[in-house]
Amino acid sequence: MSVEQLTTDTLRRWVDERTRFAAAMLVEVIGSAPLDPGAIMLIDEQGRIEGSVTGGCVEGALVEEAIGVLAGGPPRLVTYGISDEVAGGVGLMCGGTVRILVHEIAGETADTWLEALTAVDEGRPGALATVLTGPLTGATLGVLEGRKLGSLGLPLLEHGVERDAGAAMAQGLSMLRRYGSDGTVMGSELEVFIRAFGARPRMVIVGAVDFSAALARFARELGFDVTICDARGPFLQSRRFTSVADVVQQWPHEYVASQVLGERDVVLVFSHDSKFDEPALQAALATDAGYIGAMGSRKTQADRTERLRAVGVTQAELERIASPCGLDIGAASPAETAVSILAEVIALRTGRGADRLSDTSGSIRSRTQATEV
Repeated sequence: MSVEQLTTDTLRRWVDERTRFAAAMLVEVIGSAPLDPGAIMLIDEQGRIEGSVTGGCVEGALVEEAIGVLAGGPPRLVTYGISDEVAGGVGLMCGGTVRILVHEIAGETADTWLEALTAVDEGRPGALATVLTGPLTGATLGVLEGRKLGSLGLPLLEHGVERDAGAAMAQGLSMLRRYGSDGTVMGSELEVFIRAFGARPRMVIVGAVDFSAALARFARELGFDVTICDARGPFLQSRRFTSVADVVQQWPHEYVASQVLGERDVVLVFSHDSKFDEPALQAALATDAGYIGAMGSRKTQADRTERLRAVGVTQAELERIASPCGLDIGAASPAETAVSILAEVIALRTGRGADRLSDTSGSIRSRTQATEV
């Protein structure tokens, strides 16, 4: 289970248990920082912690801020960075500046969070917009498709935020936006952070083999909803598959053809049987899946390519298939191979060349926060 899912589960449990707690949410990164905007840490009144916003750099200081909020203090927008006098004290060693909102999650705000997160779990996109500055600091509006949750107190502000939240959900990016004091788009007195929750990306793995089980386990940690599909029922019955993925007994090409897949989704063909692999690849090419990979030796790849050409697959379509899939890191075991393949998926998604960091310069991480306006 991913850290984000653990944090979400904790939020639900603490609300159900009527535990008082605060959320520290990373809303802006200037320069470099370990995590992206939208990262959340929860702190309850007993000092228990779930989640992280900087990977450990400022969490200790944030606990003190949260305790102050839970003691009756107002929401707090705090800044830590290399230029701050307190930077050395809180241990921010990443060379960047972070802004973090600390506020209590209770009442209408808690209900808004829960309903928005439930919608996301059901595969519906959503967004949570939180005011960062002014007398409305901490006010939260949930935006689902065609529906609003909660209130920000200003009709004009809600209208602008709802529009911007729609753009955030469409792009899958969190956004920092500024509005006028009355909520109009012309102004900068009010800052609002829009945390977009897109539907979880899909990963369809064809073939119930050892490599499928290893890859599914790691892919879930990266936030993928994973399905392993095989026409051979006995192959799917092992707990090594059912414990890490949804399993589907069906001809793989029929299953892939029945799915709506987008650029964030992945199809991997691992069955090592041409009667399964090649029809599944053809079905995957008919979708908008952003990554299509196939496992096999160089000879297997060459033979497969010729057979695909013979049934009409074009050169442009062949170039969409990563085969052999994965990065050249010398992987041998199923676990190492899973790392190799997922590394290639991440590199293609972020547009990186997968070079050694020690051989490159510039920003280490690819930011996922939209441009501030």
